[in-house]
Amino acid sequence: MSKAATPRALSDKEAQAVARNLRVSPQKLNLVAGLIRGKKVSTALADLEFSRKRIALDVRKCLQSAIANAENNHSLDVDDLVVAHAHVGKGLVMKRFHARARGRGARILKPFAHITIVVRETPASKA
Repeated sequence: MSKAATPRALSDKEAQAVARNLRVSPQKLNLVAGLIRGKKVSTALADLEFSRKRIALDVRKCLQSAIANAENNHSLDVDDLVVAHAHVGKGLVMKRFHARARGRGARILKPFAHITIVVRETPASKA
């Protein structure tokens, strides 16, 4: 008498990983996500390794998690994986106060963001 299992949202050739509450603005995170969209995972990992952006380390961890999910949970070939989607979403925004001159105050916004990385297995091109 239990509920039926929810059908899988992704196809059989896809795996995903989600990193939540990253301490960076979504706009800055989207710049790093744009570096890896549509690339082979080996190239994407190399790009993130040598990126000078601070958040690239967390994006790299998320990509490695998606690769591990593809290999271990869905039995996909790691050499044929490409980054199908890298979606950035808004998280919460901490509001802080900064004292200013003449008894005034300034609001400081400290945003958080989420990233979802989906990797897809593509057939190896015969060269």
